[in-house]
Amino acid sequence: MNDYQMGAIESRFADIIWENEPVSSTELAKRSEELLKWKKSTTYTVLKRLCDKGIFQNNKGTVTSLISRKEFYSVQSERFVAETFSGSLPAFLTAFTARKNLSPEEVAHLKKMVAEYEED
Repeated sequence: MNDYQMGAIESRFADIIWENEPVSSTELAKRSEELLKWKKSTTYTVLKRLCDKGIFQNNKGTVTSLISRKEFYSVQSERFVAETFSGSLPAFLTAFTARKNLSPEEVAHLKKMVAEYEED
């Protein structure tokens, strides 16, 4: 499992990149100023940090992702279940549904996912 991690603010910034990629670093700085109220220097500092983590790349002023948003959040979910529930998805679902009832649509979706998994 890769060691991709981001804090809440970094995640908001990453979403801006994922929603606009490929994006120029200049445009990214403008969007970060508008949406996050960041100075240009803050944008470039956080971008460098996320590039160093292997999540994004800045190639000659064009920023793109090295992993997709879906892949990133999949890794985060796997890590959470592994660290918190000893890797047990049933234990996670039991805890998750202890205080929140699943809607009929959610139950149907989960059943469909399991059925598709069993077919593979």
